[in-house]
Amino acid sequence: MSYPIGEPYSAGTMPTHDGHRVYWEVCGNPDGKPAIVLHGGPGSGATPWWRQFFDPSRYRVVMFDQRGCGRSMPSARDDLAALENNTTAHLIADVEALRGLLGIDRWLLFGASWGSTLGLSYAVEHPERVSELVLWALVTTRAKDVHWLTHVMGEVYPKEFDELLGVIPPESRSGNIPAAMSALLRSPDAGVRDEAARAWCAWEDRIATLSGPVIPSPRWQEPSARLGFARLVTHYFGHHAFLDDDAITSRLHRISHIPAYFLRGRLDIASPLRSAYEIAQHLPMATLEIIEADAHGAGDDTTERLVKALDGFARPTTP
Repeated sequence: MSYPIGEPYSAGTMPTHDGHRVYWEVCGNPDGKPAIVLHGGPGSGATPWWRQFFDPSRYRVVMFDQRGCGRSMPSARDDLAALENNTTAHLIADVEALRGLLGIDRWLLFGASWGSTLGLSYAVEHPERVSELVLWALVTTRAKDVHWLTHVMGEVYPKEFDELLGVIPPESRSGNIPAAMSALLRSPDAGVRDEAARAWCAWEDRIATLSGPVIPSPRWQEPSARLGFARLVTHYFGHHAFLDDDAITSRLHRISHIPAYFLRGRLDIASPLRSAYEIAQHLPMATLEIIEADAHGAGDDTTERLVKALDGFARPTTP
């Protein structure tokens, strides 16, 4: 079971020194255990849906929209400036600035998909600020993960992959697909931008629908929404998260003492399971659970296990 989705008791916008304004909010118990939500995408935004995993009587939950999406400004929906000063290093700095703004010493990191990459990146950079890690749909966004998402899955879904390739110049089709898409999504031609956004989001929907007819996500129905999302995700994936290939894996010793719970669906084809397995193998305080029947999203089994893990890490209630 999950918890009722409550309303924030505090919210605001944090200006950065380089032109962004990051939206944040806090819900739950002001005296509860601090935790921060790291949403996926990149570019999906911190929707109220994320609050269901936390016991509101025992957690102080911080949520924020990462640069360029949600209620943060500028927005990649309508402003290319949203992609400037927008890298993993910038997001890590935002998390640290937000921690300081809210007067938090250490917090639990809760993230999924892209948010798990950001969580691991923050943790190895600032291990002294992390109490626990709860990460699911775990990915590392390394070059091999991005290659898997496009070229490897293109062997599984050839028709849909050829449709994606069809909008890309022929000379770019065997290379970095997200980077080629990112260039199109920056085009001054609105028609080119929308065609590229539709193509990328259709591919996202194909990967998210394990088998059978593709189930289109309602998130992409509005043109500016699919443009903003596609711009951010290809911006990050095209640069392999703006991280060295071993930026996470070579520094896992820095978080070897931190309790961690990792969760993956066996049928999550958005990235190779081995990436999550290798991370967990290097962390003696980590537990990796694999749900045989779940894919990339949060099915009932995934939700139940995440709630149980967070309950286990929660601050005890005061008698």
